[in-house]
Amino acid sequence: MKLPRRRFLRLAASAVALPAVSRFARAQVYPSRPVRIMVGFPPGGPADILARLIGQRLAERLGQPFIVESRAGAQGQIATEAVTRAPADGHTLLLVVPGNGIAHLLYDKLNFNFMRDTAPVAGISNGPLLMEVGSTTPVYTVPEFIAYTKERPGKVNFASPGIGSTIQLCGELFNMMTGVKMVHVPYRGNAPALTDLVAGQVQMMFADTPSSIEHVKAGKLRALAVTTAERPEILPELPTVSEFLPGFEASNWFGIAAPKNTAPEIIDKLNKEINAALAEPDIKARLADLGAAPLAGSPADFGRFIATEAERWSKVIRAANIRPE
Repeated sequence: MKLPRRRFLRLAASAVALPAVSRFARAQVYPSRPVRIMVGFPPGGPADILARLIGQRLAERLGQPFIVESRAGAQGQIATEAVTRAPADGHTLLLVVPGNGIAHLLYDKLNFNFMRDTAPVAGISNGPLLMEVGSTTPVYTVPEFIAYTKERPGKVNFASPGIGSTIQLCGELFNMMTGVKMVHVPYRGNAPALTDLVAGQVQMMFADTPSSIEHVKAGKLRALAVTTAERPEILPELPTVSEFLPGFEASNWFGIAAPKNTAPEIIDKLNKEINAALAEPDIKARLADLGAAPLAGSPADFGRFIATEAERWSKVIRAANIRPE
């Protein structure tokens, strides 16, 4: 039976519109069940703190629980792989850290590629690392530390929470830019590294602000400088490393990504809600307490930010020949 031409065209137009209507409907009902935010580090660290902070706000705004799930190990790669293998429906998200963009340079046998297999959703925060020494290390400024280290080549250690971490990369960049020869001492996480820094077992660390600021306030650690290009509001008295080493810059940033092929409507919805949460005064205040500022913007903005950071650190990885053990 032949269909009248007008009816045929109406049916064809309806068929073309179905995918768009379906995608719109998915975005309208999203989220339809609890959402997991995968974190690649142990509970209590800055990644966990920020995931819970933004997860609580998203739960309030979207009407479903946002559950933070820790999958610690391999500098966050276990959690990342879990997200790349999850259904692309927006119900499994990743708390993104600087190490995600450079993992493919460090690990030869990953079953995924972060840049290829995830979709950027939104930035959350961006803040400085603190260049810190133990209270028994007799230096009070960056120039004094450089001189102290040059007088003791190979005898001054710097700690990090693991090989390939941003904290290690900062130390290697410092070595390259100053010509000093600090020895890297990797730990299994941030807490044991800070413990040994306080105890004087290692001499220096580029530590994240949330984990170390209380040690600084208590006098157990001495902060020499911040790694960002400008002095943060929370620590205006501290100089930047770049005031002594022009061009030195590093930050500790976080964001959210989803599995690739997640519907753009879902990504846009999450981006809108995250940016709205970051604009709230109490969230801004909480981030400031952690030494950070909101990293807002579009999914494309966050994608470009990740790519720029990855390019910056890839040069350090290659120059220092950094490889996981």
